Amino acid sequence: MDAVPGTPFGVVHLDVPPVTSGLAIGSLIAGIAAIGVSLLVFCFGIAGPDYGGAWAAGAFTVLGALIGVGAVVAGLLARRQIRRPAPPPAVRFTGAGLAVAGLSCGGVGLLFSLIGLGLALVVQIT
Repeated sequence: MDAVPGTPFGVVHLDVPPVTSGLAIGSLIAGIAAIGVSLLVFCFGIAGPDYGGAWAAGAFTVLGALIGVGAVVAGLLARRQIRRPAPPPAVRFTGAGLAVAGLSCGGVGLLFSLIGLGLALVVQIT
């Protein structure tokens, strides 16, 4: 408790515990989902023309790309939120590792989706 000069009053600063960033958690979940969707793209790409592989792989590539980009954007926003300094009564955010993992998983999922689409097109043509 700090005394306010010239008055009989005092100021109390409450210690607010740090909170894990929701954006970081969402980024990691979306990144893992992007990797899962990219596995579907590979599966449909390998299935080939018998099961409409290129069309299905293309549809899942769009979904995987959207989820991957969302994971990357959420990870970047989470990193900015975590780095932002907070004055003592404000909430501090943690979860920098989760944000980096979400960024990585989102980027890998996006890359694997595009590689899977390329594989599906090669299998479709041959």
